[in-house]
Amino acid sequence: MLSKNKSKKWADIKSKYSIFMVLVALFAVCCIANENFATPNNLSNISRQIAVGTILAFGQTILIICGMLDLSSASVLALAGVFSVSTYAGTGSLMIAFAVAIAVGVICNMLNGLMVTKFKAPPFIATLAMMAMARGAALLYTNGQNIYQIGDYVKFGQGSIAGIPTPIIFLVVILLITGYILKHTIFGRSIYAIGGNEEAANASGINVDRVKMKAYIINGIFVGIAGVIFMSRVNGGMPNGAVGYEFKALTAAVIGGTSFTGGIGTASGTLAGAFIVGFLDNIMVLTGVNSYLQQIVRGAIIALAVIYDIWAKSRRTKGKLGNIEKAS
Repeated sequence: MLSKNKSKKWADIKSKYSIFMVLVALFAVCCIANENFATPNNLSNISRQIAVGTILAFGQTILIICGMLDLSSASVLALAGVFSVSTYAGTGSLMIAFAVAIAVGVICNMLNGLMVTKFKAPPFIATLAMMAMARGAALLYTNGQNIYQIGDYVKFGQGSIAGIPTPIIFLVVILLITGYILKHTIFGRSIYAIGGNEEAANASGINVDRVKMKAYIINGIFVGIAGVIFMSRVNGGMPNGAVGYEFKALTAAVIGGTSFTGGIGTASGTLAGAFIVGFLDNIMVLTGVNSYLQQIVRGAIIALAVIYDIWAKSRRTKGKLGNIEKAS
Protein backbone atom coordinates (compact mmCIF):
# COMPACT_ATOMS: atom_id res chain seq x y z
CA MET A 1 0.00 0.00 0.00
CA LEU A 2 2.81 2.39 0.92
CA SER A 3 4.64 1.69 -2.34
CA LYS A 4 1.44 2.37 -4.29
CA ASN A 5 0.95 5.67 -2.48
CA LYS A 6 4.55 6.66 -3.14
CA SER A 7 4.28 5.79 -6.82
CA LYS A 8 1.04 7.76 -7.07
CA LYS A 9 2.66 10.78 -5.39
CA TRP A 10 5.63 10.53 -7.72
CA ALA A 11 3.30 10.32 -10.72
CA ASP A 12 1.47 13.43 -9.50
CA ILE A 13 4.76 15.30 -9.06
CA LYS A 14 5.89 14.33 -12.55
CA SER A 15 2.61 15.41 -14.13
CA LYS A 16 2.65 18.78 -12.34
CA TYR A 17 6.32 19.68 -12.54
CA SER A 18 7.74 17.73 -15.49
CA ILE A 19 7.83 20.83 -17.70
CA PHE A 20 9.91 22.67 -15.08
CA MET A 21 12.25 19.69 -14.80
CA VAL A 22 12.72 19.83 -18.57
CA LEU A 23 13.38 23.58 -18.36
CA VAL A 24 16.04 23.13 -15.67
CA ALA A 25 17.68 20.27 -17.58
CA LEU A 26 17.71 22.31 -20.79
CA PHE A 27 19.22 25.27 -18.96
CA ALA A 28 22.02 23.06 -17.66
CA VAL A 29 22.71 21.63 -21.12
CA CYS A 30 22.77 25.11 -22.66
CA CYS A 31 25.22 26.31 -19.99
CA ILE A 32 27.55 23.43 -20.88
CA ALA A 33 27.12 23.98 -24.63
CA ASN A 34 28.15 27.65 -24.55
CA GLU A 35 29.86 29.62 -21.80
CA ASN A 36 28.07 32.85 -22.81
CA PHE A 37 24.60 31.40 -22.39
CA ALA A 38 24.21 31.93 -18.62
CA THR A 39 25.53 35.49 -18.54
CA PRO A 40 23.08 38.03 -17.04
CA ASN A 41 23.11 40.04 -20.26
CA ASN A 42 22.18 37.03 -22.41
CA LEU A 43 19.45 35.83 -20.04
CA SER A 44 18.01 39.36 -19.97
CA ASN A 45 18.03 39.42 -23.79
CA ILE A 46 16.20 36.08 -23.91
CA SER A 47 13.53 37.40 -21.53
CA ARG A 48 13.01 40.52 -23.63
CA GLN A 49 12.94 38.55 -26.87
CA ILE A 50 10.27 36.11 -25.69
CA ALA A 51 8.08 38.76 -24.02
CA VAL A 52 5.81 39.49 -26.99
CA GLY A 53 5.31 35.84 -27.97
CA THR A 54 4.69 34.84 -24.35
CA ILE A 55 2.06 37.53 -23.83
CA LEU A 56 0.30 36.18 -26.92
CA ALA A 57 0.76 32.67 -25.49
CA PHE A 58 -1.11 33.59 -22.30
CA GLY A 59 -4.10 34.61 -24.41
CA GLN A 60 -3.80 31.39 -26.42
CA THR A 61 -3.66 29.40 -23.18
CA ILE A 62 -6.99 30.79 -22.00
CA LEU A 63 -8.57 30.11 -25.39
CA ILE A 64 -7.16 26.59 -25.80
CA ILE A 65 -8.22 25.56 -22.30
CA CYS A 66 -11.71 26.71 -23.32
CA GLY A 67 -11.55 24.55 -26.46
CA MET A 68 -10.69 27.35 -28.91
CA LEU A 69 -7.63 29.06 -30.42
CA ASP A 70 -6.56 32.21 -32.25
CA LEU A 71 -4.65 32.10 -35.54
CA SER A 72 -5.11 35.85 -36.03
CA SER A 73 -3.15 37.07 -33.01
CA ALA A 74 -0.01 38.13 -34.90
CA SER A 75 -1.97 39.92 -37.63
CA VAL A 76 -4.17 41.70 -35.08
CA LEU A 77 -0.98 42.58 -33.18
CA ALA A 78 0.30 44.30 -36.33
CA LEU A 79 -2.98 46.16 -36.89
CA ALA A 80 -3.20 47.27 -33.26
CA GLY A 81 0.47 48.29 -33.29
CA VAL A 82 0.32 50.47 -36.41
CA PHE A 83 -2.89 52.16 -35.23
CA SER A 84 -1.22 52.80 -31.87
CA VAL A 85 1.97 54.24 -33.40
CA SER A 86 -0.07 56.41 -35.78
CA THR A 87 -2.18 57.67 -32.87
CA TYR A 88 0.92 58.61 -30.92
CA ALA A 89 2.33 60.44 -33.95
CA GLY A 90 -0.90 62.44 -34.16
CA THR A 91 -1.59 63.11 -30.47
CA GLY A 92 1.74 62.80 -28.68
CA SER A 93 -0.05 60.88 -25.89
CA LEU A 94 1.38 57.52 -24.83
CA MET A 95 -1.75 56.68 -22.84
CA ILE A 96 -4.11 57.30 -25.77
CA ALA A 97 -1.84 55.31 -28.07
CA PHE A 98 -1.78 52.43 -25.57
CA ALA A 99 -5.59 52.52 -25.22
CA VAL A 100 -6.04 52.50 -29.01
CA ALA A 101 -3.94 49.33 -29.34
CA ILE A 102 -6.05 47.56 -26.71
CA ALA A 103 -9.28 48.79 -28.33
CA VAL A 104 -8.23 47.43 -31.74
CA GLY A 105 -7.25 44.09 -30.21
CA VAL A 106 -10.55 43.82 -28.34
CA ILE A 107 -12.69 44.78 -31.37
CA CYS A 108 -11.00 42.22 -33.62
CA ASN A 109 -11.36 39.52 -30.98
CA MET A 110 -14.99 40.41 -30.35
CA LEU A 111 -15.55 39.74 -34.05
CA ASN A 112 -13.75 36.40 -33.60
CA GLY A 113 -15.99 35.67 -30.63
CA LEU A 114 -19.15 36.59 -32.54
CA MET A 115 -18.22 34.29 -35.41
CA VAL A 116 -17.57 31.44 -32.98
CA THR A 117 -20.55 31.92 -30.63
CA LYS A 118 -23.33 33.39 -32.76
CA PHE A 119 -22.55 31.95 -36.18
CA LYS A 120 -21.01 28.72 -34.81
CA ALA A 121 -17.94 29.00 -37.01
CA PRO A 122 -15.06 26.74 -35.94
CA PRO A 123 -12.42 28.85 -34.14
CA PHE A 124 -9.83 27.71 -36.68
CA ILE A 125 -11.85 29.11 -39.61
CA ALA A 126 -13.05 32.25 -37.81
CA THR A 127 -9.58 33.31 -36.71
CA LEU A 128 -8.01 32.29 -40.03
CA ALA A 129 -10.39 34.75 -41.73
CA MET A 130 -9.49 37.44 -39.18
CA MET A 131 -5.80 36.75 -39.77
CA ALA A 132 -6.18 37.69 -43.44
CA MET A 133 -8.46 40.66 -42.77
CA ALA A 134 -6.35 42.20 -39.99
CA ARG A 135 -3.09 41.90 -41.93
CA GLY A 136 -4.75 43.36 -45.01
CA ALA A 137 -6.20 46.22 -42.95
CA ALA A 138 -2.78 47.01 -41.47
CA LEU A 139 -1.21 47.14 -44.93
CA LEU A 140 -4.09 49.20 -46.32
CA TYR A 141 -3.96 51.70 -43.46
CA THR A 142 -0.22 52.30 -43.89
CA ASN A 143 -0.22 51.84 -47.68
CA GLY A 144 2.30 49.08 -47.06
CA GLN A 145 4.82 51.51 -45.59
CA ASN A 146 6.49 51.43 -42.19
CA ILE A 147 5.94 54.31 -39.75
CA TYR A 148 9.19 55.71 -38.41
CA GLN A 149 10.29 58.44 -35.97
CA ILE A 150 8.11 57.25 -33.10
CA GLY A 151 9.90 59.21 -30.36
CA ASP A 152 9.07 58.34 -26.76
CA TYR A 153 6.85 55.48 -27.90
CA VAL A 154 9.97 53.28 -27.70
CA LYS A 155 9.74 53.48 -23.90
CA PHE A 156 7.09 50.73 -23.93
CA GLY A 157 9.52 48.15 -25.29
CA GLN A 158 12.97 49.61 -24.80
CA GLY A 159 12.64 51.45 -21.49
CA SER A 160 13.13 50.19 -17.96
CA ILE A 161 11.73 50.77 -14.47
CA ALA A 162 14.11 50.41 -11.50
CA GLY A 163 16.55 48.70 -13.87
CA ILE A 164 14.00 46.12 -15.04
CA PRO A 165 13.21 46.19 -18.80
CA THR A 166 9.59 47.19 -19.45
CA PRO A 167 8.81 44.12 -21.64
CA ILE A 168 9.70 41.88 -18.69
CA ILE A 169 7.48 43.95 -16.37
CA PHE A 170 4.56 43.61 -18.80
CA LEU A 171 5.28 39.87 -19.06
CA VAL A 172 5.24 39.34 -15.28
CA VAL A 173 2.07 41.40 -14.79
CA ILE A 174 0.18 39.48 -17.48
CA LEU A 175 1.49 36.18 -16.07
CA LEU A 176 0.02 37.09 -12.67
CA ILE A 177 -3.27 38.23 -14.20
CA THR A 178 -3.61 35.03 -16.24
CA GLY A 179 -2.73 32.84 -13.27
CA TYR A 180 -5.26 34.64 -11.09
CA ILE A 181 -8.01 34.34 -13.71
CA LEU A 182 -7.44 30.63 -14.18
CA LYS A 183 -6.99 29.69 -10.51
CA HIS A 184 -9.13 32.05 -8.48
CA THR A 185 -12.17 33.13 -10.50
CA ILE A 186 -15.50 31.59 -11.42
CA PHE A 187 -14.75 32.59 -14.99
CA GLY A 188 -11.53 30.56 -14.87
CA ARG A 189 -13.31 27.49 -13.55
CA SER A 190 -15.91 27.91 -16.30
CA ILE A 191 -13.13 27.93 -18.91
CA TYR A 192 -11.82 24.59 -17.67
CA ALA A 193 -15.34 23.15 -17.51
CA ILE A 194 -16.17 24.17 -21.08
CA GLY A 195 -12.87 22.87 -22.43
CA GLY A 196 -13.31 19.60 -20.57
CA ASN A 197 -16.89 18.94 -21.66
CA GLU A 198 -18.89 21.75 -23.26
CA GLU A 199 -22.22 19.91 -23.12
CA ALA A 200 -21.82 19.13 -19.43
CA ALA A 201 -20.80 22.74 -18.73
CA ASN A 202 -23.90 24.00 -20.54
CA ALA A 203 -26.11 21.56 -18.64
CA SER A 204 -24.65 22.75 -15.33
CA GLY A 205 -25.83 26.30 -16.02
CA ILE A 206 -22.69 27.90 -17.45
CA ASN A 207 -23.41 30.46 -20.15
CA VAL A 208 -20.98 28.95 -22.65
CA ASP A 209 -21.24 31.67 -25.31
CA ARG A 210 -20.67 34.45 -22.77
CA VAL A 211 -17.60 32.73 -21.34
CA LYS A 212 -16.16 32.19 -24.82
CA MET A 213 -16.74 35.83 -25.71
CA LYS A 214 -15.01 36.97 -22.51
CA ALA A 215 -12.08 34.67 -23.30
CA TYR A 216 -11.66 36.30 -26.71
CA ILE A 217 -11.92 39.79 -25.19
CA ILE A 218 -9.15 39.00 -22.69
CA ASN A 219 -7.08 37.61 -25.53
CA GLY A 220 -7.71 40.87 -27.41
CA ILE A 221 -6.37 42.93 -24.50
CA PHE A 222 -3.21 40.82 -24.40
CA VAL A 223 -2.78 41.08 -28.19
CA GLY A 224 -3.12 44.87 -28.04
CA ILE A 225 -0.46 45.11 -25.32
CA ALA A 226 1.81 42.80 -27.31
CA GLY A 227 1.35 45.07 -30.33
CA VAL A 228 2.54 48.09 -28.38
CA ILE A 229 5.62 46.28 -27.06
CA PHE A 230 6.50 44.80 -30.47
CA MET A 231 6.30 48.10 -32.36
CA SER A 232 8.26 49.82 -29.62
CA ARG A 233 11.00 47.17 -29.71
CA VAL A 234 11.41 47.35 -33.51
CA ASN A 235 11.29 51.17 -33.33
CA GLY A 236 8.50 51.67 -35.85
CA GLY A 237 4.99 50.81 -36.95
CA MET A 238 5.45 47.77 -39.20
CA PRO A 239 2.31 46.36 -40.87
CA ASN A 240 4.27 43.28 -41.94
CA GLY A 241 5.70 42.76 -38.45
CA ALA A 242 5.32 39.75 -36.14
CA VAL A 243 4.67 37.27 -38.96
CA GLY A 244 4.54 33.77 -37.46
CA TYR A 245 4.21 34.94 -33.86
CA GLU A 246 0.86 33.15 -33.53
CA PHE A 247 2.72 29.86 -33.98
CA LYS A 248 5.33 30.88 -31.41
CA ALA A 249 2.49 31.51 -28.98
CA LEU A 250 0.78 28.20 -29.75
CA THR A 251 4.09 26.36 -29.41
CA ALA A 252 4.80 27.89 -25.99
CA ALA A 253 1.31 27.04 -24.74
CA VAL A 254 1.36 23.43 -25.97
CA ILE A 255 4.91 22.72 -24.80
CA GLY A 256 3.88 24.20 -21.45
CA GLY A 257 1.20 21.53 -21.01
CA THR A 258 -1.89 23.23 -22.41
CA SER A 259 -3.87 20.46 -24.12
CA PHE A 260 -5.18 21.10 -27.63
CA THR A 261 -8.22 19.07 -26.67
CA GLY A 262 -9.13 21.63 -24.00
CA GLY A 263 -9.65 21.63 -20.25
CA ILE A 264 -5.97 21.47 -19.25
CA GLY A 265 -3.31 24.16 -18.90
CA THR A 266 -1.65 26.67 -16.57
CA ALA A 267 -0.10 30.12 -16.90
CA SER A 268 3.14 28.99 -15.24
CA GLY A 269 3.40 26.03 -17.61
CA THR A 270 3.03 28.34 -20.60
CA LEU A 271 5.80 30.57 -19.23
CA ALA A 272 8.04 27.53 -18.86
CA GLY A 273 7.19 26.47 -22.42
CA ALA A 274 8.08 29.94 -23.70
CA PHE A 275 11.46 29.84 -21.95
CA ILE A 276 12.15 26.37 -23.35
CA VAL A 277 11.58 27.70 -26.87
CA GLY A 278 13.60 30.83 -26.06
CA PHE A 279 16.51 28.82 -24.66
CA LEU A 280 16.56 26.56 -27.73
CA ASP A 281 16.46 29.49 -30.16
CA ASN A 282 19.22 31.28 -28.27
CA ILE A 283 21.57 28.33 -27.93
CA MET A 284 21.15 27.48 -31.62
CA VAL A 285 22.22 31.03 -32.50
CA LEU A 286 25.14 30.99 -30.04
CA THR A 287 26.40 27.66 -31.38
CA GLY A 288 26.02 28.70 -35.02
CA VAL A 289 23.28 26.27 -36.06
CA ASN A 290 22.13 26.84 -39.66
CA SER A 291 19.02 29.07 -39.80
CA TYR A 292 17.17 26.59 -42.02
CA LEU A 293 17.94 23.79 -39.57
CA GLN A 294 16.58 26.00 -36.79
CA GLN A 295 13.21 26.08 -38.58
CA ILE A 296 13.23 22.29 -38.82
CA VAL A 297 13.95 22.02 -35.09
CA ARG A 298 11.07 24.40 -34.25
CA GLY A 299 8.68 22.38 -36.42
CA ALA A 300 9.83 19.14 -34.83
CA ILE A 301 9.23 20.61 -31.36
CA ILE A 302 5.63 21.46 -32.27
CA ALA A 303 5.08 17.96 -33.70
CA LEU A 304 6.52 16.27 -30.61
CA ALA A 305 4.45 18.46 -28.29
CA VAL A 306 1.22 17.59 -30.11
CA ILE A 307 2.11 13.88 -30.20
CA TYR A 308 2.83 13.95 -26.48
CA ASP A 309 -0.47 15.76 -25.83
CA ILE A 310 -2.41 13.08 -27.74
CA TRP A 311 -0.53 10.29 -25.95
CA ALA A 312 -1.14 11.86 -22.54
CA LYS A 313 -4.85 12.27 -23.25
CA SER A 314 -5.11 8.64 -24.35
CA ARG A 315 -3.35 7.54 -21.17
CA ARG A 316 -5.68 9.64 -18.99
CA THR A 317 -8.73 8.23 -20.76
CA LYS A 318 -7.53 4.65 -20.26
CA GLY A 319 -6.88 5.39 -16.59
CA LYS A 320 -10.39 6.71 -16.11
CA LEU A 321 -11.92 3.73 -17.87
CA GLY A 322 -9.80 1.41 -15.72
CA ASN A 323 -11.05 3.10 -12.52
CA ILE A 324 -14.66 2.78 -13.71
CA GLU A 325 -14.20 -0.91 -14.42
CA LYS A 326 -12.66 -1.45 -10.97
CA ALA A 327 -15.53 0.43 -9.33
CA SER A 328 -18.11 -1.66 -11.14
